[in-house]
Amino acid sequence: MSRIGKTFAQLKKARRKALVTFITAGDPDLALTERLIPEMAAAGADIIELGMPFSDPMADGPTIQLSSERALAGGTTLAAILAMVKRVRRGCDVPILLMGYYNPVFIYGPERFCRDAAAAGVDGVLLVDLPPEEAGEFSRLSDASGIDLISLLTPTSDGSRIDKVKRVGRGFIYYVSVAGVTGARSSVAEDIGTMVERIRARASLPVAVGFGISTPEQAATVAAVADGVVVGSALVKLFEQGGGDELVSRVRAAVAGLKAGVESAS
Repeated sequence: MSRIGKTFAQLKKARRKALVTFITAGDPDLALTERLIPEMAAAGADIIELGMPFSDPMADGPTIQLSSERALAGGTTLAAILAMVKRVRRGCDVPILLMGYYNPVFIYGPERFCRDAAAAGVDGVLLVDLPPEEAGEFSRLSDASGIDLISLLTPTSDGSRIDKVKRVGRGFIYYVSVAGVTGARSSVAEDIGTMVERIRARASLPVAVGFGISTPEQAATVAAVADGVVVGSALVKLFEQGGGDELVSRVRAAVAGLKAGVESAS
């Protein structure tokens, strides 16, 4: 069982829910990303998603698009991200998930990517534009490398789509709670609990819910019905205020607040 699977299993046994936090790798530089990963873990992040910056992030709203642009402008590459994760692994055991688009992985070479990611200590990969119908070969490569291929479901996913996702998905299912791109919203969708139960009726993997969750109160609402809560844009927006020690403090405080919200629903 992967670190991701073990984390969800341990939390379930303790009747607790997972907080999954997202930041873009390399925003504003990889040295700060390397510093932030253990800080977020210490503040309460159970799983950390690192965005692989891409020039055409079609599923992302303006906050994460700008973050990706900053990372690319700073020279962030996929190879450099993997090298950074390998350094983090010297002193931090938090599950790490790489999230992004298939193009950089394709250019890097899928087989080489899975091999190098596993060697670096990456636990999972989520490729938002690789649907289950086209994920067969990559799924075989990731399985062979011991990397969880995380799959997405949306409010429009029917039973057939859930069945396809559960065949290739590993680690957990990421339920996108709203239609559209990433970004903080003023409220969470009212049908999340219904959709989570629909997914659970057909798939045994834990269900983590993301998109539009930005406050501890929203995190608590989602944690009450799901196995995990994913927060991205609300954290990435903090990077617009500058870097350094102040950014580390802002991110740490935000993660701690979100964790408190998740815990309040346990």
